Amino acid sequence: MVKTIKSKERHHANFGWLDTHWHFSFDQYFDPSNTNWGALRVFNDDIIEPGQGFGMHPHRDMEIITYVIAGELEHQDSTGNRGVIHPGEVQVMSAGTGILHSEYNHSKKSPVHLMQVWVVPRERGLKPRWEQHQFAPDEREGKLLPVVSSGDLAGTLKIDQDAQIYVSALPVGGEATHQTETDRKVYIFVHEGEVDVNGVKLAAGDQGRIAEETSLTIKAAKDSELILLDLPELRY
Repeated sequence: MVKTIKSKERHHANFGWLDTHWHFSFDQYFDPSNTNWGALRVFNDDIIEPGQGFGMHPHRDMEIITYVIAGELEHQDSTGNRGVIHPGEVQVMSAGTGILHSEYNHSKKSPVHLMQVWVVPRERGLKPRWEQHQFAPDEREGKLLPVVSSGDLAGTLKIDQDAQIYVSALPVGGEATHQTETDRKVYIFVHEGEVDVNGVKLAAGDQGRIAEETSLTIKAAKDSELILLDLPELRY
């Protein structure tokens, strides 16, 4: 089953400094039928204006992944970590017992476009942790490139959950496949182009929520960029 959520069906909010689409209940947007997809709790598609950002604020017991599409995002946190996330770069922050952090667009000219993803961890009360890694554009061309996992996939950033995150750039006519299990959830977001997933079309801004499938074939109808998450059911 591939359930399609069209781009225009997403919750949209524009605060001036932040233009965002929230794919699941978040902040003042609450829909009891749309709180998660498996262990995926938050998926926010954010555009932050130059010189703006999220000030220092707390989190705990959540695996927070940031993927920058365009622009640059500066990170700081209460454990002393500081870094700039560039396009194609992925950041993982395990909030654990508690962490304060800020995410800021330090450019004075260009907006930053990013995806912020929250995955519920397997364990609570872990030590906070932060890391990031730059993935070259050619690494994701024509395939699904794993960028985040529980540590079982080589070259990936690690989170405390049996989940995998892949990114892909498929040229028109290109194809990628993904194998999973029937008791898992798959989530696909197309942020550029248009693809066909097991016969279901997803255009730019669309998301596919997939269950009870073991094999996925993704075909690009246009030059396309997407992110895919393979997740367990949510267990608190």
